[in-house]
Amino acid sequence: MSNRNQTLGEFIIENQSSFKYTSGELSRLINSIRLAAKVVNHEVNKAGLVDIIGTAGDVNVQGEDQQKLDVYANDKFIQTMTKRNIVCGIASEEEDDFIAINSQDENYNNKYVVLIDPLDGSSNIDVNVSVGTIFSIYRRITPIGTPVTKEDFLQKGNQQVAAGYVVYGTSTMLVYTTGHGVNGFTLNPAIGTFYLSHPDMQFPEDGHIYSVNEGNYIHFPAGIKKYIKYCQEEEGDRPYTSRYIGSLVSDFHRNMIKGGIYMYPKSSKSSNGKLRLLYECNPMAFIAEQANGKASDGFTRILDIEPTELHQRVPFICGSKNMVEKAEEFMRNEQ
Repeated sequence: MSNRNQTLGEFIIENQSSFKYTSGELSRLINSIRLAAKVVNHEVNKAGLVDIIGTAGDVNVQGEDQQKLDVYANDKFIQTMTKRNIVCGIASEEEDDFIAINSQDENYNNKYVVLIDPLDGSSNIDVNVSVGTIFSIYRRITPIGTPVTKEDFLQKGNQQVAAGYVVYGTSTMLVYTTGHGVNGFTLNPAIGTFYLSHPDMQFPEDGHIYSVNEGNYIHFPAGIKKYIKYCQEEEGDRPYTSRYIGSLVSDFHRNMIKGGIYMYPKSSKSSNGKLRLLYECNPMAFIAEQANGKASDGFTRILDIEPTELHQRVPFICGSKNMVEKAEEFMRNEQ
């Protein structure tokens, strides 16, 4: 039985037998993510004291300015997982292509690939707003002993064996699932240890918060516009409260605890939406479903979408089940 005095390491060991594969490799992989998260957290907390805020002067594959902390977090997560000889491949939102990792015995025997958004919401660093890391883990589908290929990364979200996020805020939390519920761990900065603080996290079926960038309202499809108006109507338990941080991890985390819906739909400016299927939508959808929530592109379950490219974008609606289903109803009526 889990208890709030458990460390993340103890929790991983205790629950290892419930993993789909029990080789111990997945446990070591989650532990390496935990270590990298502590390193990045330390650097995030120094923002403003050292020259780590602002742009790095480069542009990533999506044409976005890279922040210095984007580059730092990307390097730290890749270094940690590579040096520990745990994964056979890594794909990052900050990299043009996936990285194939040869195991030390040169036989490519590692079984897992990781897809990661090293620092979600990094543009908020300059103004001291919460940011996060998102990760997604798959078991490779190409033969063990051969180099990984793009096929190993372009798997449907329903094939994930684990996913999670770290939120660097007033406290630092690591939240993850291996397909057996969602648990949250809070970092005790005095001793550098994550403790179980939020066991068996669940989305309330209904909520009173909607999270969307209403500055793009004019560009949204009619179904989303009408759903937003529905949220604002004074009827029953409405109007809902509008809360939008601009960091997916932070908005998602709040809505999972309090009940709400997050929306980043397609628009006349972004015909496929803005969020990345592999690095953001799939892992968050997996967590949402394991926490009694729902995730959709407005019509289709996110985890059933067939990926076609590493940096594919999709519309994203995620949160409390009844709220997402209501938004989908508006989308279908206006299709």
